[in-house]
Amino acid sequence: MLNRRLLLIAAGLGAVAARFGLASSPAVAAGKFPVTHTDEEWHKLLTSDQYSVLREEGTEYPFSSPLLHEERKGNFACAGCQQDVFSSSTKFDSGTGWPSFWAPIDGAVGTTEDHSFGMTRTAVHCSRCGGHLGHVFPDGPKPTGLRYCMNGVAMSFHAISA
Repeated sequence: MLNRRLLLIAAGLGAVAARFGLASSPAVAAGKFPVTHTDEEWHKLLTSDQYSVLREEGTEYPFSSPLLHEERKGNFACAGCQQDVFSSSTKFDSGTGWPSFWAPIDGAVGTTEDHSFGMTRTAVHCSRCGGHLGHVFPDGPKPTGLRYCMNGVAMSFHAISA
């Protein structure tokens, strides 16, 4: 039976495999996006960790993102193009080590099937630049029952002033 501990171990091993290029090819967000850059431009715009996740569909190490503990009101945006993708009002602590949300902002993300690591998952990408953000799973809280498990390095946070 798959429990949270086994899931974290598998995810951690997957993150290590992805980080060192040991995983099979993940799904790539296909299509045309409003924001596009050459590979050279993406390298200049993003840190190496952001590039690995957003453009190569890597995974950050669990519990490594400061956004995991971000509790202010505001929006989480794609680090590639700064489009708001998740509201803080949908964030919850999933205990997995990655920022988790039960719903994206309408129209802000798209999905593709990901067959990496010998399993089928649903990859989540930014609808504006195609940047890989993470995956969505059917084990989240109400009202959607979904858990959007996102890489914090693929996002930035914009606080809303009270």
